[in-house]
Amino acid sequence: MKTISGLEVVARHMPERLRGKRIGVLCHSSSVTSDFRFITEVFDSNSGCVLAALFGPQHGISGQTQDNMIEWEGTTDPVLGIPVYSLYGEHRKPTPAMLNGLEAFVADLQDVGARLYTYIWTVKLCMEACAEAGIPIWILDRPNPIGRVQIDGPVLKEEFFTFVGGASIPLCHRMTIGEMALWIKEKYIPGCDLHIVRSEGWRRNSLYRETALPWVLPSPNMPTPETAVVYPGTVLAEALNLSEGRGTVIPFELTGAPFINATRLHNDLKAKSIPGCQFRIHDFIPTFHKFKGENCRGIQIHVTDASLFRPVATALHLFDSIIRTSPPDSLRFNPPPYEYEYRLIPFDILSGDSRMREVLENGLSVREEIARWDAPLETFAKEFSHMALYSE
Repeated sequence: MKTISGLEVVARHMPERLRGKRIGVLCHSSSVTSDFRFITEVFDSNSGCVLAALFGPQHGISGQTQDNMIEWEGTTDPVLGIPVYSLYGEHRKPTPAMLNGLEAFVADLQDVGARLYTYIWTVKLCMEACAEAGIPIWILDRPNPIGRVQIDGPVLKEEFFTFVGGASIPLCHRMTIGEMALWIKEKYIPGCDLHIVRSEGWRRNSLYRETALPWVLPSPNMPTPETAVVYPGTVLAEALNLSEGRGTVIPFELTGAPFINATRLHNDLKAKSIPGCQFRIHDFIPTFHKFKGENCRGIQIHVTDASLFRPVATALHLFDSIIRTSPPDSLRFNPPPYEYEYRLIPFDILSGDSRMREVLENGLSVREEIARWDAPLETFAKEFSHMALYSE
């Protein structure tokens, strides 16, 4: 059965409670129907709504800005003549002035199934602002592109909440952005008037290419759905002196650095028999970002069975193997700042707590660290099952 996104659901039949309302829309490049109509076309033509303002998250409405803490500023839409507000610049939470005159707020963002992807935390801030202003917020849901991948990684501790994590959920969580919004409402913003327009025809145990929906880059370094499968783990390299493959055509599938001994690393990884994937030596020269213009000895992860693949556990094994096969003290943890956090260590806010870093720094058991996640993940899965919108 073909999957229909929440945007396409409202394009076919606009909810009565939105008709005639002055609407603000939070959107980005992926906010399109299956025939590539952008969300502004849906809400500006025969919808019975008044499109009054646009809001954009990290990377901008058109996906134009690279990397972390590269801000963009608002403008006026040249066609619609309405304000375009940046929520990744001077403000990350809508101000009362931005929301003034709005009667409803609609969000349509493509998430990728990793807790640290910032779009849901922009949604959380919008939920807070709308609750304060008495404005209902509607989430047009979209599939989690890596729904088949099992939950994985530490559950985020509250003392590590930042703009890359604002709820106690695992790093790889299997939720849609609509389900995450429900979780946020129940746990943190009960006064939010939240409405979810569900996707139709989607089952959680699927991958994105099975949906028949077009893949439009939700961010500049998320070129394919396959990138999203490895991303919840290899994105942790952003907090290390490793290249996560930015500046190549397959970011996050590649990990490397000039100091790596790729042959020794490959052999060490093979000996671990990590399920659901294979590793292959692949050198690369980034055209921008870390090690720009330098030859990085590296590894590409090839996922062979997404149902067995654990992206966070695999990344932890990868970093452990890099430490074991590289010159002493080669691998280092980057200091702050990272995504507007100036105190906590970047690796800790990405992973969820400090323990994973401590395991790597002190040469402790990786398998024991992965086993540490089991009980919190089981508790999370049971709790989430009571609010899940989609079946397996």
